[in-house]
Amino acid sequence: MSEQARAGGWSASRSAAGDRNPWLVAVVVSLATFMVVLDTAIANVSLRYIAGSLSASIDESTWVISTYLIANAVILPASGWLSNVIGRKRFYMLCVAVFTVSSLLCGLAPSLSLLIFFRILQGLGGGGMPTSEQAILADTFPPEKRGQAFALYGIAVIVAPTVGPTLGGWITDNFSWHWIFFINVPIGIISLALVHWLVDEPEVLQRERRERFAGGLKVDWVGFALIAATLGCLEVVLDRGQIDDWFRSTTIVIFAVIAAITFLLFIPWEFNQEEPVIEVRLLFRRQFGMSFAVMLTIGAILFGSTQIMPQLLQTGFLYTAELSGLAMMPGGLAMLLVMPIAGQVSGRIQPKYLIVLGLVGIMLSMWYSTSLTPNATFGYFALIRTYQTLGLPFLFIPINTVAYDGLPPDKTNQGSALMNVARNLGGSVGISLANVELTQRTQFHQSRLAENTIPSSQVFQSTLHQMTQYFMHHGDSAANAHDAAIAYLGQLIGRQASLLAYIDVFHLCAVVAAVLIPIVLIMVRRVQIRGGTATAH
Repeated sequence: MSEQARAGGWSASRSAAGDRNPWLVAVVVSLATFMVVLDTAIANVSLRYIAGSLSASIDESTWVISTYLIANAVILPASGWLSNVIGRKRFYMLCVAVFTVSSLLCGLAPSLSLLIFFRILQGLGGGGMPTSEQAILADTFPPEKRGQAFALYGIAVIVAPTVGPTLGGWITDNFSWHWIFFINVPIGIISLALVHWLVDEPEVLQRERRERFAGGLKVDWVGFALIAATLGCLEVVLDRGQIDDWFRSTTIVIFAVIAAITFLLFIPWEFNQEEPVIEVRLLFRRQFGMSFAVMLTIGAILFGSTQIMPQLLQTGFLYTAELSGLAMMPGGLAMLLVMPIAGQVSGRIQPKYLIVLGLVGIMLSMWYSTSLTPNATFGYFALIRTYQTLGLPFLFIPINTVAYDGLPPDKTNQGSALMNVARNLGGSVGISLANVELTQRTQFHQSRLAENTIPSSQVFQSTLHQMTQYFMHHGDSAANAHDAAIAYLGQLIGRQASLLAYIDVFHLCAVVAAVLIPIVLIMVRRVQIRGGTATAH
């Protein structure tokens, strides 16, 4: 191994491939990722079926999603530490096993309370996987090939949410909601077998683990409790805030206060620990800190837009879950084609410029999405979703390249955990902000449009007369036709207000992406991308 490789923070001795082809390892870890992300996307479109089957309200059924996200948030920041203590391969297989078994139990759950409990277990298993997976890739591939490895991994992470709604709608419509969980079982078993056979636990990691135990294992229980309370309570606030009317709800206020207090206690506590559960000092490294911030923001844009698109199609244009999924699918196919290209160029072009390229793509696509009209076609939605996703591969791959730039080898697991926290937390914030923006802007536009529905408005009177004549022509009496015309105009105003609100969300995403561009150009340093190293300049 060269000194350059050492300087870049990479050593072949930490590879999980052993004497096998490292690309086999990349495929194996991507399989479980695809399963986890796919399941999250599938569950979203099946809530009303689950509610009906288990005699629960739609509001109660949303806890099926909320509890999974909360469990993810709780385990994710500690997963890097757990991987170091338990052993990376052993911890990863444990997470896959827990996710697989809990998926089976979710499908068999006879009541909503048991389903929620099993979803918590599923969230704990699924939340622990990404840290080990990304650490395995970072340690197995040298910096000049790392972008291609993350491109393969990114296909699973980004494409799964695209095919999820379509597959979930098809399974739910043709079989039952139980099968959205049952399909994980064979995939999980295959993943476990492949990890056991093809993924190694490097001797250097085993030695580090023995040394850690020999010196007396110090468990940062206080740090774990504080960060679990912080992220768990924050997830409740973000996920339930819109449903429970935000800070008008005592429950939301209590969870928000707990999240704030525990976070303020967590930072100084972790700084003073020799073996912290989360290495917060990494956030103060320029390259890693910027990567964390950019990933947080991109996660918000990605998950926020991914959440509202099916919602727009199903509520504003009355698409079925399956049809809305099909409209989203071209975006996933576009990413599937572009991701390998992004992986190839990541070894030739400075990551900061690729990140800017991706942000420009997001900005332009979101700006184009503001051209939404009430008579938009299926092809239009497929096109704007394709535009929205084309820039994403040029974001996630270089962001990870910058994040691991010069990162000490023994901090790979901790760094991976923090980057996944950034993506997931950003996603939760993005979804919450998108829903808040939709609600507030819908009310704003509805009040503005309603200002024109006054008797003195000639346009309103003319339209009302035309609609009344239309209903009379179809058999209604004059009085009923007049009432029907007023009701129709009210619905028309509501739909137009909703569409304008979605346009506002797309506009906000475009502005956020534009603001990030100069920040990335100024703050992210150049990295040496040739010669097997990623040394910062």
